[in-house]
Formats: sequence, structure tokens, C-alpha cells
Amino acid sequence: MTAPALPVFDDITEAATRINGLAVRTPLLESHILNERVSGRVLIKPENLQRMGAFKFRGAYNMISRLDKEHWPGGVTTCSSGNHAQGVAEAARLCGLPAAIVMPADAPALKLERTRRAGAEVITYDRDTEDREAIAARIAEERGALFVPPYNSPDIIAGQGTLGLELMLDAAERGAEPGAVLVPCGGGGLVSGVALAVKHFRDAAEVWAVEPENFDDLARSLKSGRRETNSSQSGSICDALLAPTPGELTFQIIRRLLSGALTVSDDDAREAIRFAFEELKLVVEPGGAVALAALLSGRFAVNGGTVAIVLSGGNIDRADFAGILSGKG
Repeated sequence: MTAPALPVFDDITEAATRINGLAVRTPLLESHILNERVSGRVLIKPENLQRMGAFKFRGAYNMISRLDKEHWPGGVTTCSSGNHAQGVAEAARLCGLPAAIVMPADAPALKLERTRRAGAEVITYDRDTEDREAIAARIAEERGALFVPPYNSPDIIAGQGTLGLELMLDAAERGAEPGAVLVPCGGGGLVSGVALAVKHFRDAAEVWAVEPENFDDLARSLKSGRRETNSSQSGSICDALLAPTPGELTFQIIRRLLSGALTVSDDDAREAIRFAFEELKLVVEPGGAVALAALLSGRFAVNGGTVAIVLSGGNIDRADFAGILSGKG
């Protein structure tokens, strides 16, 4: 089979038209408290305010809305720890299609509940002993359903890239030119799409991925020049970012456009969640908070410049959130 063509900036502009009126055009925020804390200017893109509470709806709708219903009578299926699951479920609902979602049994209860609430059938699996992609592939074959990849698809990447398009347009409106953009990273769909958009507007801008410690497959892949894998599929509170390896397509874009990858600890993510709640008045999940964590922990130094960060999601269980805020989680 011929490998799909990598997306380009024109694909992102087409995706922006396709999702217009359905996806939320999230604002670009700024906090003088955060600016003072990191000694620079920080532009915040809060995708926790997006439909279904995370950026994933952008790519899911961009792909699913183009689906030929007669060719795929079984609708769609995918595998996800939660945010992609919710995005696919909601996009399928809006397009009038059935959805079957393979999710880890230990996914946050809120993500499981919201996926079901959007009308999807949820099939759970064990992260450590079962292959989620094999389960989803079987479902797709049995039902005649289209598999919607979490990140390794031109349509998904282009849809996620609309976030970067909005970010750069809104930054320009306020006379800001980000010298760097920090983006949470699991399989790389978001950071590769954002990089395509950012580099179109300002080639000199650096784009950095941010990963959880011990799940730094992208950082190691950039160093080795080939796609590396994580030794475990669980063990971090940043459940949204625990992809096993960078996507084949996303890595081709990432290795060409990114300046590098940063890692943060679970404690760094917890501190970022507390800061976002107390100072920004935003609810952010652990994986969604890692770019903010990279700034607050000093893993990335602003040095008086202008930096943009993405808060990629806010789907966190109430009990987990309360525990982190109290210092017990």
C-alpha cells in the first residue's frame, strides 16, 4: 500500500473551514502572575475549554465528517485512553454514525463516562497485557468500521493543526510573535500539526514537545533518528500522553520541524495543575498541564522572551483533582 501523503498547511486551512462552528475557537490568554513568575510573556491556548474538554475533537471531526457512510456501514472505531475517545464519540454522534471505542480499564472514570454519554460503545482492555490496536482492528473488520487513528493520520494531524493556526493568528492580532511554542505530546498528532502551522507563519519560532518522565519516546527518537518505544504503557498520572511510540507520519514531521522535546515529572504536572487552578482559574488534567509544568519547573527558560503554551485538556476526575489540589493526590 502507498503511504499517505503528509499534510501541508493548506490541509490545515481546509480543516479549519470544516470544523468552523462546531469546534470552539479557544481564546489566547495571558496572566501577569505567570509572566512575572517565569520572567517573560506567556500566551496560553486553553484547549481544556474545547468541545469535550480537549483538543482531540478537532482532528476527529475533520476525519469523520469526510467519511463515506455507505462504504463504512459499521461507522467508526478507535483506541484511546480518553480524550481521543471522547472526540471520536462526539464527532460520530454529530455525523450520525455508530462508534465503538477501545479504552483502558484504568482510564479516568470521567473519560469513560463522557465517551458513553456521547453515544459510543466502550470496550475496555488491560494496558499491560492486551493490545488495544489489535482489539480495535478486529472490531473494524467484523463491523465494517473505519479505524480513526489517535494521531497517525493526515486528516487527524491537519485537524489538530487548526489549534496552531488560531494561536498564530490571535498572537499576531495582539502584536505578539512567539519565539517558542510548547505543546504536550503523546503520539505526536498535536505537536506535528501545530508545528506545521507555526512554521508557516514564523519559521524562526521554535516548537517543543513536552512529555512525562519515563515516557520520553519522542526525545529518545529525536536523538537516535528512529522511532523509539516506551518500556511500559502505564505508570504516570499523565494518562493522555502514554502512547507507546511516535506515529510514523507524525515523526516525519516532528524530526523536520521541532527544536526538541522536554520532559517533566508527575510532581511538576501536579504543581502546574495547582497553579492553573489557583492563578489562571482553569481546570487542567495532568497530561494537559505538562507545557505549563515545563515553564514553572524551569525545564524551559523564557529569558524575557515570548512563549506560547498549549493546555491540551481538562478531563480530570473530581477525586483526583481534589487530591492534587490538597497535596494528597
